Order: sequence, then C-alpha cells, then structure tokens
Amino acid sequence: MDIKCVVTGYLDENCYVLIKDGKCLIVDPGDEYLKIKEAIGDNQVLGVLITHQHADHIGALRNFLTKRSIKIFKSSNIDDGMHFDIADFHFQGFHTPGHSKDSVTFYFEDEEAMFVGDFIFKESVGRTDLPGGSPNELKESLKWLLTYDDSIMLYPGHYDATTIGHERKNNPYI
Repeated sequence: MDIKCVVTGYLDENCYVLIKDGKCLIVDPGDEYLKIKEAIGDNQVLGVLITHQHADHIGALRNFLTKRSIKIFKSSNIDDGMHFDIADFHFQGFHTPGHSKDSVTFYFEDEEAMFVGDFIFKESVGRTDLPGGSPNELKESLKWLLTYDDSIMLYPGHYDATTIGHERKNNPYI
C-alpha cells in the first residue's frame, strides 16, 4: 500500500491517501480539496475514513459526499474491532476516545499501520480539554494501543509518523 500524506489547512492537518492497484481510501480530508485530488490522481476513491469530526479533519469531506459509490467510515457506523474489506484494502476500526468522544483508530494489520487522528502524536497526545475530551478515556486508549507490536507505524492527524515502540520509549504520557 502506498501512503501519501497531504498536509492541509491552517492547522497543518495530515490527510492520507492510501493507494493500492488503482484504487484508494482517504483518511481525514481536512481541507484544500484540490491538493487532495492531486494526490489521488487517476486512482478510484472507494472510501473516506474519519478519525474524528473536528473541523480541521473534515473540511473537504463534502467534496466526497456527492459520489454515491464512496463509503464513509466514522465512529457512528463502526463497532469496536469491526473488520472491513474493500477491494484490496483490509482494516479494522477501533474506538479510541480521549481527544474526542468519536475518536477512531483504523488499523491495517497487513501493512502494520494505524491511522490514529489526534489520539496520539509523536512523543505527545491529543488535547483533552475540548468538548468531549477526557484524560481518563485517553489513558485507557493508550493502554489499548500498547497491546500492539512495537513495529507498527502510527500515522497521526498532525506532525510526523512514528512507531508504537518509539512512543513506548519516548512519550511522556505513556
């Protein structure tokens, strides 16, 4: 799977375009649809994955809603641990509240990749002082994350990608 990161909007949000065999999924289309569209290229968009519904993560979502063939994956239509198979994409959705009530992590086991939104960042975590945030829920989500292998890549909603192993050793919130 080819993973393209498109930094969008005034908060430098990471939108990810996941590409396999001429098809793609979009994770958190934050803003600047034309930049995202350029990264998509000629690939067919099959779905949009929303890690949480803060404005900086869904600003360009409306551009994808006009196409009936595109599936939208968000907290309200995901049961914890639910498996999804869309063309050659295989992933699970997990509720990881703390930054927001609707925070979801998408785990692509075959690629050892998690798209974590603002739940965790490289050597930090998402804020919990916004409406729906909870330090206690964030702690539980971090405990869940640490049950996974150190080699798994974490793709956050802002800043650089990291690994679970790096965070286990360097994140002061863990």
